[in-house]
Amino acid sequence: MPVVSLPPKENNLFKRILKCYEQKQYKNGLKFCKMILSNPRFSEHGETLAMKGLTLNCLGKKEDAYEFVRKGLRNDVKSHVCWHVYGLLQRSDKKYDEAIKCYRNALKLDKDNLQILRDLSLLQIQMRDLEGYRETRYQLLQLRPMQRASWIGYAIAYHLLQDYEMALKLLEEFRKTQQVPPNKIDYEYSELILYQNQVMREANLFQESLDHIEAQEKQICDKLQVEEIKGEVYLELGRWKEAAQIFRQLINRNPENWKYYENLEKALHPATMEERLDIYDEFCERHPKAVSPRRLILNFITGSKFRERMDKFLRVNFSKGCPPLFTTLKSLYNSAEKVLTIQELVTGYENALKTCSLFNPDDNDDREPPTTLLWVRYFLSQHFDKLGQWSVALDYINAAIASTPTLIELFYMKAKIYKHIGSFKEAAKWMDEAQSLDTADRFINSKCAKYMLRANMIQEAEEMCSKFTREGTPAIENLNEMQCMWFQTECAAAYQRLGKYGEALKKCHEIERHFFEITDDQFDFHTYCMRKMTLRAYVDLLRLEDVLRQHAFYFKAAQTAIGIYLKLHESPLMNESKEQEVNSENLSAKELKKVLSKQRRAQKKAKLEEERKHAERERQQKNQKKKRDEEEEETSGPKEELVPDKLERTENPLEEAIKFLTPLKTLASNNIETHLLAFEIYFKKGKFLLMLQSIKRAFSIDRNDPWLHECLIRFSKSVSDHSNLPDIVIKVLFHEMKSIFTNKKLESFNEEFLKNNSTSIQHLLSGAKMMYYLDKSRQEKAITIATRLDETLNDRNVPSLTRVLDALLHGSFGSCNTRYEEYRAACHKLFPFTPAFMLSANEEDCNTVQINHKALNHDVLCNEI
Repeated sequence: MPVVSLPPKENNLFKRILKCYEQKQYKNGLKFCKMILSNPRFSEHGETLAMKGLTLNCLGKKEDAYEFVRKGLRNDVKSHVCWHVYGLLQRSDKKYDEAIKCYRNALKLDKDNLQILRDLSLLQIQMRDLEGYRETRYQLLQLRPMQRASWIGYAIAYHLLQDYEMALKLLEEFRKTQQVPPNKIDYEYSELILYQNQVMREANLFQESLDHIEAQEKQICDKLQVEEIKGEVYLELGRWKEAAQIFRQLINRNPENWKYYENLEKALHPATMEERLDIYDEFCERHPKAVSPRRLILNFITGSKFRERMDKFLRVNFSKGCPPLFTTLKSLYNSAEKVLTIQELVTGYENALKTCSLFNPDDNDDREPPTTLLWVRYFLSQHFDKLGQWSVALDYINAAIASTPTLIELFYMKAKIYKHIGSFKEAAKWMDEAQSLDTADRFINSKCAKYMLRANMIQEAEEMCSKFTREGTPAIENLNEMQCMWFQTECAAAYQRLGKYGEALKKCHEIERHFFEITDDQFDFHTYCMRKMTLRAYVDLLRLEDVLRQHAFYFKAAQTAIGIYLKLHESPLMNESKEQEVNSENLSAKELKKVLSKQRRAQKKAKLEEERKHAERERQQKNQKKKRDEEEEETSGPKEELVPDKLERTENPLEEAIKFLTPLKTLASNNIETHLLAFEIYFKKGKFLLMLQSIKRAFSIDRNDPWLHECLIRFSKSVSDHSNLPDIVIKVLFHEMKSIFTNKKLESFNEEFLKNNSTSIQHLLSGAKMMYYLDKSRQEKAITIATRLDETLNDRNVPSLTRVLDALLHGSFGSCNTRYEEYRAACHKLFPFTPAFMLSANEEDCNTVQINHKALNHDVLCNEI
């Protein structure tokens, strides 16, 4: 079809279409499109059809948009406008790779088009195609050498490619063109100087960095940053005297910054503990109200000096009432000697304050107010909770509550103790009590919701959060809109414990979408930061986005999702109709009638709930449409709805699990659980080389990990059992396994593991499970090893014992009901407050006991052993 060019009248209309698109006047734009296309001569005009499609896309009509844009491209395939519009359409759908192809095709037809080059550069930096980004920025610099963004963008490209020399040359050439009055401070010029200096320091050009910062110091707004840079550079250059002087000045400016003290020590090189003490004493005298120098001293002094200093530190904080005191001292609990000293001091205070209202009966000071005893008891409850002596901790917190029953911190602490005990329902009860004392406190409200989720009280947690969510919207939806991921990770774990896998997966996918949105949100900053010259923040943003999925929220969500998908692979869920048929076969007429009645009630309730949600969705959609029509703003198409039933009945659970695993393998490769989760997936898929890869990576991180030990033995046995593998694969597997097993038999390898880890319950459990896995006749021996409870074990705590109990219950050692009850009774004597160990504990109580993710994964996921 011949390409039709528009005459002046229609060409002006087309220009108005472009203007309407830029100004978001989409309805007017469609009117002008109609005026051109209604003319029979131009009804097939490609560029107008493409612009009509782009405008329709902005109004949410995605299918029509693609139809018109593709039709326009077919009619005028040599138009750079059509290719550009098609790229914009792909970009709006987040199909960045496809959009880049379209832009490149557009540039073949119009290589110097500035707008297309800018759009292409944005996608290249978004996709981290740094080489391509550099080339595009070079073209932009050639076309617009007078624009600031051209120079900055090109320099940033070299910086990100770690070509610091070229980046610094470009920045310096650009800096010389900036006209800044000598006595006037310009923020954007200041940021340019600081960015330039950052590149120098990353290139290890410390002397150049120092000369640069000193020469440009008067032009920099952030004077504190200048001093910090000088101090760090002096340290790198070994100019200790100047560095010490800088950090002394910085400490005088902010005596609570721990980093300044650390750098001052590096500069002064104290040889003895006395010299270190003198450094801190100087600042204690100069800043009598500063906490940091007094606290940092406690890290390195010992013996009688520690006792003396700790005594003073504790008395001051107890007298004035300092709730975070224990948090401040918690890092000292790595030293048994210091813990004992703290315990002796504080228990002594408690006894003395009860009798004479003094810290020591021999003191001649003024008597302490009653609140001092309150804070001492509060601290002691935290102290003994940390040591795992929960009965003593509860005694102290109960005494504190009896004296002051209106203090939120006391109920919060009591809930925390019950959480550590493993009694999550009791913990949620006391946290709810704390929340009731101040219903306007958002922190305590969030904590209460979190504790409720740990106790599987999902509905109650949602109601608790609804006090601070938007009115008229269900709390669960509003929390999703706000990307409240702590709630969603806990909610997913709660649904997983309850066996509601579809709901749990929905939460995991919502979290995954949040991370995608956060990644996508950086798009707007590529132009904004260069325009505003916030270059250091921009580079930090890019580096953060590169490792975004390292975040704990994503790791927890991925872990939960992978665990569920592996479970679904082992035991796929049946359709509800089939499930009812199977269940009805084993029921009497009376029982069947009762079950059917219950199902009808549940279906009716579910139908009413679905109708309510549907009505709510319709109302929201109407409001959104009205808002769009009024403001004529660009909107994207609706997201695919996450349906729990569909998610838990996926056709290929392992492929879905791999989607969550892939980012972890790239960004969380230093976490051993990433590779062990990968092993579990590939074990189910029968991918031996990928299993080997996962094991080798995990082995390089921690060869003594108990879960890894189980994986190694299962892998080796699986290789031996599969004699039909290709010869080259078997050769590789046996060669690599020699370096791990060193020609030992699996039984000997397992015995050695047990011998080397005889004081760890987690390791003994894994070794015992593998003993039974390799030889079913050794059940009694394996159970005896797993259920050891003597005092030599160093991890005799609730999570470890719960894992053993879970293994006994779920068949890791075959049928052993008697030993299960005996072990539960023995655990109950050690931890009488933990519901899972109570002889009368029901299944619900057992399920609420929180097992750490690592244990959950390799105990539950490997239940086929």
